[in-house]
Amino acid sequence: MDHKRVFDGELSELKGWILEMGILVQGLIHKAVEALKLQDKKLAEEVVQEDEKVDQFELEIDERCIQLVALRQPEASDLRFIMTGMRIANDLERIGDLAEDIAWRARELADRPLLKPLIDIPEMARLAESAITQVLDAYINLDAAKAKAIWEKERMVDKLRDSIHEELVAIMSKDGSTVARAIPLLLISRHLERIVDHLTNIAEEIVYFVEAKVIKHGRGKAG
Repeated sequence: MDHKRVFDGELSELKGWILEMGILVQGLIHKAVEALKLQDKKLAEEVVQEDEKVDQFELEIDERCIQLVALRQPEASDLRFIMTGMRIANDLERIGDLAEDIAWRARELADRPLLKPLIDIPEMARLAESAITQVLDAYINLDAAKAKAIWEKERMVDKLRDSIHEELVAIMSKDGSTVARAIPLLLISRHLERIVDHLTNIAEEIVYFVEAKVIKHGRGKAG
């Protein structure tokens, strides 16, 4: 009984680390896009430095998960929970890298006038931040329905990315001198789309854990 209580405490600690890592990553996305909006190099550099904490989180979570498997020899359900935690940490680390890339692009644009008012990119970031809250809640509470609700945010982000792409391509076509300012914005929109793709990966992992149902590649982009 004591052994079971200790193990349950260790699994709860793992949840807490992943929650903390997710909140850190969420903050990096917000800060990176704020650096773009405010053309603030110092803020952009903070994101680059803080991404090192995300990398360290992933290493520590991986190590802890491996220890739990080796020392506790968990049964099937608990083993799946631990492996799900490792995969979520991996996706969060990649999201951190994408936030860092956004910060680098923001730094690149900081000394030039912005090409256009920023409307769609901050909205993509808001949706991404909201999706992180949603998947973390779904993971902590093992709520498959909340995880599945990410697909709608993914569709909204894809539409915004397409809209940004069309608008920037039109601007560049009319005036070739805008290319150097347009390309970083195109890349930022692509990074935000990829962030939400990683969040859908996490959602898929949660649904699989809760329902033992593989939905990868099967959900489609519509309906």
